[in-house]
Amino acid sequence: MEVGFFFWPYEPPLALRMAELADRYGYAMIGIADTPGNAMDPWVAATLVAQATRHARVALCVTNIESRHPAVAAAAIASLDLIAPGRTVLGIGAGHSGTHNLGLRRSPVGDVAEAVGFIKTLLRGEPAVCRGGGEAHLPWVRRPSKVFLAASGPRTLAAAGAVADGAFVNFGLTRENLAQSEGTVAQGAASAGRGSAAVEIWQIAALDCNADGDAARRKIGAILAFMAAGYTWDRAISAGAGCRRRCTRQSARCGSATAPGRARPMRRSSPSLACSITSPNGLPCAVRPINAAHSCCGRGPRASNA
Repeated sequence: MEVGFFFWPYEPPLALRMAELADRYGYAMIGIADTPGNAMDPWVAATLVAQATRHARVALCVTNIESRHPAVAAAAIASLDLIAPGRTVLGIGAGHSGTHNLGLRRSPVGDVAEAVGFIKTLLRGEPAVCRGGGEAHLPWVRRPSKVFLAASGPRTLAAAGAVADGAFVNFGLTRENLAQSEGTVAQGAASAGRGSAAVEIWQIAALDCNADGDAARRKIGAILAFMAAGYTWDRAISAGAGCRRRCTRQSARCGSATAPGRARPMRRSSPSLACSITSPNGLPCAVRPINAAHSCCGRGPRASNA
């Protein structure tokens, strides 16, 4: 099982502490949320994390195509890869607090899928044309970073299978949920003539490690409300809701108009579980893949992801 997490980058010391813990406890991936109005710029935080880690992959988990042009995001992740060669992942989503807090729209599934293809072309060092725009080209790119799609419904899951290198899946963790989400990604891959093994899947779950059961349940309820809100909105705008497996866990906290909860990501390469974890005092915990050894650090997240 491979495990990772993402966090809200409130300040540089937190980003550096999370980076140190990621490598110390053997996390496979550390992600940085894009949530303007709630935390510092994700690319600045990602640069700090990339410089401070030696082993963990560094992911934007996730950004969007509304607040930054897809070509700008492609150039940013390629630049980050110069600092952390072969360890970078660009996560793209329809938008949550990353768009809402700026007064921007959420992107339709088709637009996001098209942007993923556009970004992947640029990251191969090839020129590409984005819908409604001119040609972009990043000839200085040394290697293509992985591009993941955030998916919480049938259409985004299928799109991830068809065009992305991986998927951050927020669909549920029962046996039936996993079979359905991963099956939909596989179908999307097959429809595009791709093998399902080409797509990494990271499943999102939620866990609170507070010793006070009532407090833990309250926070888990907030996480679930946050996740459910994303599902409802996705279906409203798109009429809809991998593969080697991965898990994500996400962590948020009351205080944002867009996310009344806690959440954070984990990943897996064989059947496993990923969770959002917070400590009794609200601080994020690092949890090892085997058993539940953990260490608390930093300041707890209070908002939502992109």
